[in-house]
Amino acid sequence: MPSPAFSAASTADPAVLALPQHTPLVAAVRDGLVESVHYGSAIALGPDGTAAAAAGDPQAAFYPRSSLKPLQAVAMVRAGLKLPADLLALAAASHSGAAAHRDGALRILELHGLAASDLGNSTDLPYGVEEREDWLRSGGSATQITQNCSGKHAAMVATCAINGWPVQGYLHPTHPLQQLVARTVTELTGEQPAALSTDGCGTPLFALTLHGMARAFGRLAHAAASAGKDDGAIASTSPEAAVGLAMQRHPEMVAGEGRDVTDLMRLLPGSVAKDGFEGVQLVGLADGSAVAVKISDGGDRARMPATVRMLEALGQETDELAGIATAPVLGGGHEVGRLQATDFLNHNTLSAPVNEAL
Repeated sequence: MPSPAFSAASTADPAVLALPQHTPLVAAVRDGLVESVHYGSAIALGPDGTAAAAAGDPQAAFYPRSSLKPLQAVAMVRAGLKLPADLLALAAASHSGAAAHRDGALRILELHGLAASDLGNSTDLPYGVEEREDWLRSGGSATQITQNCSGKHAAMVATCAINGWPVQGYLHPTHPLQQLVARTVTELTGEQPAALSTDGCGTPLFALTLHGMARAFGRLAHAAASAGKDDGAIASTSPEAAVGLAMQRHPEMVAGEGRDVTDLMRLLPGSVAKDGFEGVQLVGLADGSAVAVKISDGGDRARMPATVRMLEALGQETDELAGIATAPVLGGGHEVGRLQATDFLNHNTLSAPVNEAL
């Protein structure tokens, strides 16, 4: 495995760390009492790229984690990667590890004369609960193919093969592929990364702002909407449109059955959505508007309630999203409350941004 791209663990002094000024976004309410609060930051951009609504500290640098994958996929398409739409969606995925996902990663490798041994990602069991249980019952163990980023890594080594770049060391920040990814991320977000680290799967990871990431997703969704008016092949569109259309047409490959990101793209036509570990959610819309959310404590359950609230701020009709906008709080197996977004956009929940770490 390649050495980490960057490690802040040995360089950062906790006493001088800059702590984002997050605000309460989501609360778990049990029988009328707020039991838990998830802080975070969020931004909604209008079609012109200006902020239509914001909460917390959306200009603070953060690691987008797997929400970077669609941008990385754009870079690979720019470098000549040509895949069927379902496999291109898988290249931008944090998949659940179902048979279609595992087989898809292998198909990408086989199309380019590669094998699983060429991958540099970490090993893991399938991410989805049912998929993991099925895999374990069949005698499976943690592998690189079952790891949720295997589609991206298969596409990365395929891109190397297409361009004659070395497959060995493809995750190093100085590799031609990662240099292209860095330039593409900078272009799409309109930002220079504030820091560099390594993602859980071993890929270079850039620190950006919610504003910049929202800008990039708005561009992807708008490009897809413009190209989608033509029923021609995805391969004939721009790289941004190709990735956006692939994700829209195959949302089950981007995440999986029962996953809220897959459900959101099915329920909100024209959207391009991707989650990321540590409470990150991005959504781009057909008119170029977009939403970006970061949950401070990394709580996955708080991503979607805050996201749906921000979509409402853009004037989106969200009735169809009710099933993913909240979740029951149970007591004795019965619903006794709800997980719900606070009224953070109306500032009724606090008088000023709060840093819950202080």
